[in-house]
Amino acid sequence: MSPTVELAKDLIGRASVTPADAGCQALLSSRLRAIGFRCQDLPFGDVSNLWARRGTEAPLLVFAGHTDVVPSGPLEQWHSDPFTPEIRDGLLYGRGAADMKGSLAAMVTACEAFVAEHPEHRGSLGFLITSDEEGPSIDGTVKVVEHLQAQHERIDWCLVGEPSSRERLGDVIKNGRRGSLNGKLRVRGRQGHVAYPHLAANPVHLAAPALAELAAMEWDQGNAHFPPTSLQISNINAGTGAENVIPGDLRALFNLRYSTEIDAAAIQQRVHALLDRHGLDYSLEWRLSGEPFLTPAGELVEAARAAIHELVGLETELSTSGGTSDGRFIAPTGAQVLELGPLNATIHQVNECVAVADLDLLAAVYQRILQKLLLT
Repeated sequence: MSPTVELAKDLIGRASVTPADAGCQALLSSRLRAIGFRCQDLPFGDVSNLWARRGTEAPLLVFAGHTDVVPSGPLEQWHSDPFTPEIRDGLLYGRGAADMKGSLAAMVTACEAFVAEHPEHRGSLGFLITSDEEGPSIDGTVKVVEHLQAQHERIDWCLVGEPSSRERLGDVIKNGRRGSLNGKLRVRGRQGHVAYPHLAANPVHLAAPALAELAAMEWDQGNAHFPPTSLQISNINAGTGAENVIPGDLRALFNLRYSTEIDAAAIQQRVHALLDRHGLDYSLEWRLSGEPFLTPAGELVEAARAAIHELVGLETELSTSGGTSDGRFIAPTGAQVLELGPLNATIHQVNECVAVADLDLLAAVYQRILQKLLLT
């Protein structure tokens, strides 16, 4: 069994359900220290964070990822214990196999092999690891980035190990992500008896036209890199549970995934104008999960595409689709950021798995990228 698969199994065997780390970062630190990394634990709140660096000179190439995983879900639906890694028919099963302990293992073994062959490589290598990516993302990567900026440590290139591939390893890499803006809406009415609607004000009836218009609104046309901005209402709640009571208020949650054609302030302004036009008595709380970012063609994109072409034989697709990642906290520093990892077909699902062969191939791709960027 390869070193990458062995390390992936060791990591999967640690039940690091967010924000727990369960010793994963200590394991990674021990491997990295052995090849010359200086490792620093940066805990914030209940979150474990690791910053590791080998070298002092620019350029700095950083591997970023997370040791936390989502809960396993119904145990009876798993074919094997989610935190007891098992290989069946060439697939490694376990929670976090694809998202993203397999990538973490490949990152470490790629660096081990690269440093063994090129101990005097130019520039520096880094690891930025958190246990808060699957959670609220408040005390994780964003805090580490703030710490690095205070220490005047500048990341030039960052490879995030999120599972980016669709059907074959490397067929898709993410060179950006859409912004994510959340709204928490409360529309106030007046509770009453359904038989006497003139004595009440039904917030469901009042809000429905506004919500329908909000859901149908066209925000922009997108651009060459991003699809059009979209809004989804994710939850609506009203009423007491009784059939004969008009509710007193309505609460709704919605999210916008937005392109670089619009910003959060413009979105908020348009939403408030719509709600005001409908004459609603409402309150609205906003939470910005992340601004959109894009890494254009450059050294990192070209190195990744070339490595995938040479080792996998694919012309990889650049994409900004999908959810958010911690890349949104790193890109604003000026770093070139790419997400490259295994297939995402089973992430967050019961019986999450990754192909054993893909883990070794991913490590080889990471190593080839290092060679292209850090060898003179």
